[in-house]
Amino acid sequence: MMRINSVRFLRLTIYVIGLFILLLSIFWLPYVSNDLAVNNPEYAYLRFPLLFGIYLTVIPFLIALKQGLNLLKQIDKLKAFSEAAVNAINMIKYCALVIMIIYLVGIIFLLIQSALHPGIALIGLMIIFASVIIFTFAAVLQNLLNNALTIKSENDLTI
Repeated sequence: MMRINSVRFLRLTIYVIGLFILLLSIFWLPYVSNDLAVNNPEYAYLRFPLLFGIYLTVIPFLIALKQGLNLLKQIDKLKAFSEAAVNAINMIKYCALVIMIIYLVGIIFLLIQSALHPGIALIGLMIIFASVIIFTFAAVLQNLLNNALTIKSENDLTI
């Protein structure tokens, strides 16, 4: 019962996060970017490249959330130690890597344009740091699952 409730809670959390990010991307982000362009006309030319970069990171983020749901589905089926679970973790790992690279490129782009505000740099670095943590954790988890699958297949062959 505890496992079922925790999996449901995690699934609900993933849906809420995904919906929140989609709503922010659709409604809040264009409004804020327009407001910043109006209030800071010297940086208005950066509005669309920055929007494009942020929207570009939403894609791997949503893919990672979908893979998280796939992983929870495997746990529900009691197949947490399966090739599908390893593939889901691998995809999450690569999504984190893509997000990290996009934000690194964005920070370098803003630095070259002399438009890197310290607050924006701090937010970008926090996202990069979070991506590095997710990438590392997913890589370790993937390695552990691969080892568990190897041991499981050896045990299956022994019996």
